[in-house]
Amino acid sequence: MNIKNYTSTVAFETSVNRIEKNLVKAGANNILKTYDDNQILKGIQFTKELNGTTISFKVEAKTDKIYQLLMKEFTRPTEISKKNSLNQAERTAWKLISDWVDIQLSLIALDQADFMQIFLPYVFNLNTGKTFYSTIKESEFKLLK
Repeated sequence: MNIKNYTSTVAFETSVNRIEKNLVKAGANNILKTYDDNQILKGIQFTKELNGTTISFKVEAKTDKIYQLLMKEFTRPTEISKKNSLNQAERTAWKLISDWVDIQLSLIALDQADFMQIFLPYVFNLNTGKTFYSTIKESEFKLLK
């Protein structure tokens, strides 16, 4: 399998803590974690003040997609292999996001991009419960015309 971090041994909590720490260094605050009904961490929401306006952001990990990919490796998965794959999916998803945040914040620090330029797709509308990207995608990208 040629996917970055798919064998990561870094606990997902370690990756999440790193993400939070780096976002706070970049000026984020009001960090909130969201979980699904199975107590699996799905996303991190945070706010950041930009030009006097507090903006909400939401970054999600699609652990279910990684889990489905990992399960394709088994012809007859056992309960143990299912549990191990779910744990690996969490580690992989959050390690990928941690690496991505590190890289994006490095680009910002090097004045290659600004915060909003990087995180614009993740702007979160508290009224609709949707990110900027999901809103545009649902419109079949017609909102961009």
